[in-house]
Amino acid sequence: MSRKLLFIILVFLIVAIGLYFFYRQQQLRQPASAAALPTDPGLPVIIDTTIIEHTHYTLSYNEKHEQANWVFYKLEAEYLQVEGHKRKDDFREDPLVSTGSAALKDYKGSGYDRGHLLPAADMAWSEEALSQTFFMSNMSPQTPSFNRGIWKNLEAQVRDWTVSHDDLYVVTGPVLQEGLSTIGENQVSVPVYYYKVILDYNPPEYKGIGFVMENKKLSGELADYAVTIDSVEILTGIDFFYS
Repeated sequence: MSRKLLFIILVFLIVAIGLYFFYRQQQLRQPASAAALPTDPGLPVIIDTTIIEHTHYTLSYNEKHEQANWVFYKLEAEYLQVEGHKRKDDFREDPLVSTGSAALKDYKGSGYDRGHLLPAADMAWSEEALSQTFFMSNMSPQTPSFNRGIWKNLEAQVRDWTVSHDDLYVVTGPVLQEGLSTIGENQVSVPVYYYKVILDYNPPEYKGIGFVMENKKLSGELADYAVTIDSVEILTGIDFFYS
């Protein structure tokens, strides 16, 4: 084979490879159409996790820290427009956690609230759904000033946004890491930070926002704690809304 022919073949291959990668880049830059997207965003992804599916929400249970890595649920405006059931505070262990969830006695005398990850008020539309929010797998040790302060305000804001956007997907949880202090016989970890990520999955424009807050009394506006979902993924090691 002549050198000239080899040269022509080499140039052809270089051009072909260049065109291929250019085409792939253009594909990646194109926004996905509504038809191309799955009906629902997928569950968050994290290694070494136990998935627990309740009727109205799903969680990833972390046995080492005796609480959820994340709680995932869809909140719909119609849920919030009915007269809510009264909460009964029926805190109890989660029967679906095979290794055993944290217990009420773990929190007794600790000085920490049994802080809901999925808020009870989000599920007050159904007596069953409301009751399931009181499983201990949905609790995490929160300082009273945080749980009853800015965290409560954020939960209320998410409900307001839901009414305006028809429905939202929410993932919320603690930032779990090595070296956390613990409470109770089951050594429930006390997180330093909590996060919440919210996705508006309604076309034509898909929007999302994240929040990271320290587990203490906080001042300022909710916007002061707003971050990108990407930054929460880096912080937690969780791939949210995976599909």
